[in-house]
This record gives sequence, C-alpha cells and structure tokens, in this order.
Amino acid sequence: MSFSQKWRNFQNITEALEQTPFKSAAQKRYKAQRKRNDIYTTKGGIKSKKSGKPFTGKMRRFGTDRLRFEGLEEELSKSALQSFDVHNTLEPKVWQGESLDPEVRESLLKIVKDFIIDLPFDVSLEDITLTGSLANYNWSRFSDIDLHILVDFESVDENRELVKEFFRQLQTNWNTRHDIDMKGYEVEIYIQDSSEGHISTGIYSIQDDKWLTKPKPEPVSVDYPNVKKKAEDISDRIDYLEQAMEEEDEDILDMIDRLRAKIRNMRRSGLETSGQYSVENLAFKVLRRSQELKRLADLKTKAYDEAASIEEDQK
Repeated sequence: MSFSQKWRNFQNITEALEQTPFKSAAQKRYKAQRKRNDIYTTKGGIKSKKSGKPFTGKMRRFGTDRLRFEGLEEELSKSALQSFDVHNTLEPKVWQGESLDPEVRESLLKIVKDFIIDLPFDVSLEDITLTGSLANYNWSRFSDIDLHILVDFESVDENRELVKEFFRQLQTNWNTRHDIDMKGYEVEIYIQDSSEGHISTGIYSIQDDKWLTKPKPEPVSVDYPNVKKKAEDISDRIDYLEQAMEEEDEDILDMIDRLRAKIRNMRRSGLETSGQYSVENLAFKVLRRSQELKRLADLKTKAYDEAASIEEDQK
C-alpha cells in the first residue's frame, strides 16, 4: 500500500474517531448553551434557526470559548506572568535530583509505545525526549509534560510536508482525545522531525535516560510590562477577528491565517534571538495559558466551516 493510500485511510479513521475538544460535562453544556443563544441574541429577526443568522444588525453572542479563563486580564491577574520565575531545583515530583523519576520514565515510554502501535505503518524512532519547562528550572502549575517523539520524516515518505501534516493531525487528535495526568501534569505528545533542530535549554532523552542539553538554574530578567503589552495586542487582534467574523468579512480566513503566522514567527524570532525568556516567547506562553490561542484556532474552524457550507434555500 502506498503512503498516499495509508494517508487517506488514516484520515478516514481519525475523522470517525474525532471528538470535541471540550472535555468536561460542564464545558459541553456551555458550548451547547452558546449555540442556543445564537438563535435568540440578535436584533433583526432570524433567517434560519439552524444557523442563527439575523436579517440585520450584528450583536455579539453570549459567552465565549474561553472556558478556563474569562479573558487575558483575568489570566494575568492569576499570576501567569509570575509563573515564569526560576526555581532552585527541578520539579521534585518528576525528577530525582537531576535524573528522571523511574516511574515517570517507564510510564512515558509506555505511552509512546501505545501511540506507535496505532500508526498505520511502521516507523523507526530516533529518540524520545522531554523538553519544555518541566525539563528546566522554570516549571510551574501551568507546565505540561512535553513528550517529543523524534522521527526522520524523509524515511516515511519523500514528501516531507505531507508527512509533517499527517503527524500534526495525528498528534492533535491524540492530545484532544486523551487527558493523561502524570504527577499533576498533563502529558502532551509532539511528533518532531529529527532533521530539524529544537531550541531549548533543557532536553532530556527518555529513551537513553540522559541529558542531551542540561539546564542551569540561572537567574533571569523578565520584561513583564512588554510581555503583557505584546500578549494583549494579540488578544485585541483576536477580538477584532471575532467581530469581522460576525460581520461576515469575506477575508476572515486569510486574516486568521496571517495572525497565526505572525504569532508563530514572533515566537520563533524570540527563541532564536533571546531564548526562552524572550518577550516574544513569554507572550506566546501567556496567550496559550489564557486560552487565547485556542480561541483563535476555534475561530478558524468556525470560519472554515461556514465558508464551506451552503445554506438551504428558504421557501
């Protein structure tokens, strides 16, 4: 079977298994209530109860997709910025001194093994690594266990971009469907092309049980005002896009893609020039922790679905 055929088969399977990103019963109720509100919160009458679109007027819906925090200001008030402070030790729940806790290591290896078994083809793992704040001294209650599975994309298929998109969809579906808590931290899987470098001051090989890049508990200076300013600017842009969506702007998908590209480039530039404590990278993390990036991703999904839909003729 060719890779393209495997890709199509995988898409069919994952579409059938795809579940809502709203995990708790309360979140699902809130989402359902917002859909009902869409029908009754306009001022110009209803063209279609199914879509909830009004004849005239553009009123904002009740509620938002920010279920964990009610906006960036509340997130900042919850000391998200202060969560970037450096500790004197690695997280003791995850580490034994400077070595990964054996129980944690074995559990992570099992997760990767189970993940690989479900692939529609065989892959050769280059490495399995732990990175991010839990592989460093700036861990906090917001941290995730960033579990990176290194694969040579070209060994899977010569079309590297196709393989990259395949694994991106695979990891998104897995992270959405699973909610694994390990020592109080959520496990997030990432498929990384082994030929591409990964910028981090702490990288631990779970496969070989050793440090690849050993972190140092060095004091850092964080430009909190500019981090907040940059994060709020992006949040304001998302607000603008939501309004453009309500006003049925024909360029909404392009505008969303441009903002997402700007955010990616902002973070990459910060990491390459000033490292993980750069204003750009910390602003990205604040946006992620405040659910702003999820709000933007959900907005793109909704915009695409509406653009691809054809309304039923009204008689």
